[in-house]
Amino acid sequence: MKGMDRLLELQGLDTSLDHLQARKKILEAGEEVKEATARFEEAERELGDLRLALDAVGREQRRLELELDSMTQKAEAENKRMYDGSVTNPKELEALQAEIRNLKERKSRVEDDLLEQMEQREDLDGRITGAEKSVEDARGALESVGGASAKALSEIEEQLSNQTVERSVVAGEIDEELLELYGDIRRQKRGLGAAALVDGVCQGCHEKLSALEMDKLKKTEGVKRCEYCRRILIFA
Repeated sequence: MKGMDRLLELQGLDTSLDHLQARKKILEAGEEVKEATARFEEAERELGDLRLALDAVGREQRRLELELDSMTQKAEAENKRMYDGSVTNPKELEALQAEIRNLKERKSRVEDDLLEQMEQREDLDGRITGAEKSVEDARGALESVGGASAKALSEIEEQLSNQTVERSVVAGEIDEELLELYGDIRRQKRGLGAAALVDGVCQGCHEKLSALEMDKLKKTEGVKRCEYCRRILIFA
């Protein structure tokens, strides 16, 4: 049958055209750009959350520092009263001593809280530095994908045009009846209508044909079909 020797070449072109069309649809739908945009927006959200957390820690740290400063001043004033002779009543001295002890305990707790806030701030500073880099990387990736997608789409259009012309030339050298059969099988077999037969193995379904079947195919005139997947076989 005319053009049997060109069938694998046609199959190769059709497979390539299928891949190009699928790639074109993805680019036209902007899926890669959407994914890159989503990654960028997520990185920005994470950075924003970290900055809000840092602001909250900063406010708490400043509040604790003011509270600590106030207690320090008050403790110094109370200590001065205790030793400057202005308080002589034993009960008043006892109450003053209790107040000083209470201030020391409160001051110790505030210092612990302040230390914790400072540690949190240091941790957040480090995480923010990493998050800022993630945002910059995501922004760069988004810009790159956007530009690359436009370029890739243009290249695909050119390849589709060239390969469509090439396919027309190859298809014109193949018998119409064979082309029709090949097209029907391609639709049934996910785009693969013809396959090479290599060392007795069908490259379409990867099944090894029996010796009896191989002998039968060698003697068959015209179209040869795989006994398993029924694709057109071409001896390689």
